[in-house]
Amino acid sequence: MTKDVEDVLSGLRSYSEKLGLNLRRKENRFKWFLASMLFAKRISAEIAKKTFRGFVRERLTTPDKLIEAGWDRIVDVLDSGGYVRYDFSTATNILDNMRFLVKEYEGDVDKIHKRAKDSKDLEKMLMEFKGFGPMAVNIFLRELRGIWAKADPQPSRFALETAKKLGIKDLSKIKDLESKLVRLHLEYCKKQRCTKCPVREFCGR
Repeated sequence: MTKDVEDVLSGLRSYSEKLGLNLRRKENRFKWFLASMLFAKRISAEIAKKTFRGFVRERLTTPDKLIEAGWDRIVDVLDSGGYVRYDFSTATNILDNMRFLVKEYEGDVDKIHKRAKDSKDLEKMLMEFKGFGPMAVNIFLRELRGIWAKADPQPSRFALETAKKLGIKDLSKIKDLESKLVRLHLEYCKKQRCTKCPVREFCGR
């Protein structure tokens, strides 16, 4: 049977999946929260992934461990991943966010979702964290659709543009495929790697 564009997209791994994170597991939702802070900066996805893996390697994947590690050690991990341009500000944001998470939510990101009234309130609560603007909120929540009932951000411009190229018009499908559509934009469209794109045969450009 011939595959259509949605079949091919569904077979692509999202960034959380590429990091080996099953977001149905509670501890991995915190790790994705940390990773989302890294992906939200104007830096390549490869550097963000490498840097996140550095935190995993150093076993700095809980709020308490990050607070205990302190600013200098967090900067070292960021630098080792190639996160040099934003290392100081990101280290400060990570530390401040961990303290805020512990103080307000007992170190549990799931409690943010539990306390939110609806999807908009959830987004507003997430933006109380430093460095968590609309982009970071979208990155974090789009991969939690179907896991957190209130995780329903509006699709990003990148997802909408890529969907249009591929002839996908149904908003619910765009939302379901958003993580894959954004990955296509960043890794293929933006870099003009059209000949390598896994959905090139469907692209109307």
